[in-house]
Amino acid sequence: MLFLEYPKCSTCQKAKKWLDGHQITYTDRHIVEDNPTYGELKEWYEKSGLPLKKFFNTSGMLYKEMQLKDKLGAMSEDEQLRLLATNGMLVKRPLIVDDAIVLTGFKESEWEEKLGSQ
Repeated sequence: MLFLEYPKCSTCQKAKKWLDGHQITYTDRHIVEDNPTYGELKEWYEKSGLPLKKFFNTSGMLYKEMQLKDKLGAMSEDEQLRLLATNGMLVKRPLIVDDAIVLTGFKESEWEEKLGSQ
């Protein structure tokens, strides 16, 4: 299981504590130092079944500075994926990826449902 995080993010810290508390093993990856590639994002998006907007860090400063709220609607999925691949700060975190699951953000009830039995 791959755990993409920004270590200074308090939500990521909570998610990591949750994983450790449930003895779930994972590979840690710094989302800014090792930004997801276009290919990875495309694969994860297709596997997730989630709307592409769920992969954007909509509360982040960069998202707001770039005024993406107003721009995403006019962009194709391919353009949005390429944009996400340019900067890890645009990507919703934490991000969990394994063979069958892709989760964006940390909602304890959702994680319990999807990962709690692992």
